Parts: sequence; C-alpha cells; structure tokens
Amino acid sequence: MIVMAETRLPITLLTGFLGAGKSTLLNAVLSDNCAGKIAVVVNEFGEVGLDHDLIEATDEEVVLMSSGCLCCSIRGDLSDTLAGLMERRESGSLDFDRIVIETTGLADPAPIRQTLIVDPYLARNTMLDGVVTLVDAINGQATLDAQFEAVSQAATADLLLISKTDLAHRRDVKALHTRLEALNPSAKILTTREAKQSPALLFGLSGMRRGSETENVLAWMTRETRAPMADPLANLSGLSQSTSKPTLSPHDARIETASMQLEAPLDDRVFDHWLDTLVAVKGPDLLRVKGIVFLKDIPTPFVFHGVQHIFDPPVPLNNWPKDDTTTRIVVIARDMTSKELERSFDMLRATKAPPQPDVFPGWQKTEQKNWP
Repeated sequence: MIVMAETRLPITLLTGFLGAGKSTLLNAVLSDNCAGKIAVVVNEFGEVGLDHDLIEATDEEVVLMSSGCLCCSIRGDLSDTLAGLMERRESGSLDFDRIVIETTGLADPAPIRQTLIVDPYLARNTMLDGVVTLVDAINGQATLDAQFEAVSQAATADLLLISKTDLAHRRDVKALHTRLEALNPSAKILTTREAKQSPALLFGLSGMRRGSETENVLAWMTRETRAPMADPLANLSGLSQSTSKPTLSPHDARIETASMQLEAPLDDRVFDHWLDTLVAVKGPDLLRVKGIVFLKDIPTPFVFHGVQHIFDPPVPLNNWPKDDTTTRIVVIARDMTSKELERSFDMLRATKAPPQPDVFPGWQKTEQKNWP
C-alpha cells in the first residue's frame, strides 16, 4: 500500500509558565547539533538571552547559530513572519528543517493553532507537530492555583516538561507530576533535564502527521501505551507515578477530560452530527478534541484534531492494522461536567442522527464548526 509521506514543515509551540526556564531550554536546543537545523521564532531576541559565544552571524531579523540553527524575531504579524521564513528557505537563503515558536508567558496557544490552519499558505506548507509546556517544580503548583490560563495551557499540551526538579523536594515534584497527569492524561510528562540531554524528545509529538506509525498515533491519543517512568532522583530518567489522588484546585475542577472507545464503525451522519453539536454549543470551551475514527463502508480510518471551533484537515491512516477497528476519541473541555460529556458520547452510540441536537438542553448554538 502506498502511504503518503509528510512533506509539510513541522512547527512546535513552546509554552510555559513565567520563570519556568524556556530560555534555558531554547539555548540548549539551539546549541545541539543532533537536533537538526531549527528556526526558533521569538518575540524579541533580548528575551531569550542567546548564548553570544554560539552566534555566528546576525542581521536585523535572523540570528544564525554555529550549530546551524537560527533564531528569528517576530516583526508584526506571525503569519507574515512564518511566510517570510518559508520563502527564504525555498529560495535557499536560509536552511532549516523545522520551526519552534516560543509563546510569551501564559499566552493561549489556540490563536497560533488557528493561524496555522486558517492561513492558506501555512496550511499547505506547515503542520503543527506538537505543543510543549514547561512547568517549574518550585512554583508550578502555586501558578496552577492562581492562574486558570496555566491550567488551560497544561491541559492542552502534547508534552509537559517539569523544570527545576533539582531544586524542589522529591515529594513536591511527585505531587506536581500527579496533578499534571490528572489535568492532561494523554500528555507525555518528562523533566527538562531529559529534554536538554535529548532535544529530539520535543519533536514528532503529533498524531496528525501523514504516514505516522500506528504506535505513534496511539501514543498521541493516550499515555496508557507507555511504560511507567522511573524516579528522577534515582536514575534521572523520568518521574515515578504516584498512586495518590491529587488535590484539585477550583481552577483544575473547571477542566474535564473524557474519552470513549467504540468497536463498531460509526455512521458518518452520526459522527458529523455529534461534532457539529458539540462545537456549536461549547466551541469556545473545547480545549482539545482528537480521535481515531472508523466510518461505515470506508476501509481506512482517519485521525482528527481540533481546538475550539477550528479543526485540522483529517488525515487518513492508510497503514493502520486491519484487525484494529476501534474508534478512540478524547475531549478536553472547560466548564463542562463529565455527565455532559458522557451524554454527548451517547450520540455516537446512536444508530442514526436525530434531526435536532438534544443532548445539551437549554444551550443555544453559538459557534459553527469549521470542518473540511
């Protein structure tokens, strides 16, 4: 079977709490020759604190590092900055294999996601390869308690990196790990020490890549396929998983994650109706919706992903195992109860779509889904 290769340039979003160590991580990535040639997009060069010993050349917009990586500051609109980088790459004046966009503080990554999908040029030539969020072990719990934006940022990440584990008590690190795991069950959780030692861990996170291997898509959907991580103070390889239940703050309680699996293929009208209804009544509160879907009379499953009312074009999984026909869907939402999410999943268990949405009584349609 011919599998379409991914030709779009991968883009990684690097988010993180204030003081979590994004600049330190960026410098480690920029100085690592094994990470490939990376273009890092930042708001201002001065905010990153580039290691001047590694700077080889610079102009008004781009700093070239001796590792072959480059750093670019945003000039005006993000779309224009990215398009300008891509055009210089196509002309041969710049050489890079991927882009990392650093967001400021607790900025919501959703607008950047939407830019990559809505802008026609970027949608054709780039793809979001993953969202990486840094949480520092010293102040992470307090930030999550005080800032709902921090909770949302953690809940929508593909990879959560805990920084400053060497400065925090082991008990506090494990408690933070447990809390993050409860907020975002499908995210991988590592330490920044691991990421600095192997920057490649930051990349290849998305299950939306064309031609992705089965295990990569499943890992993107859920952490259940990964082995438990070891104690970081024992061998620095990760964080041991706590068996205690985390204490949730009021901010945490606003985030609800629900997942479902269906063995039988779905009717396409039922799936469309479910997604239309979910987005119409709760679009602004959908932090993340993703899944692997099998439809009746269509032999090839597809993977889909969306934030709020904006969805990536679905990607067919041409090399999916023939003996696996399980539909898997994960929804992360704010201000939505688990019962409401489960009621929405009941729509997918229906044999045919009802004429009117009726699982969220009293709610009015406020958004329309942008679904290809």
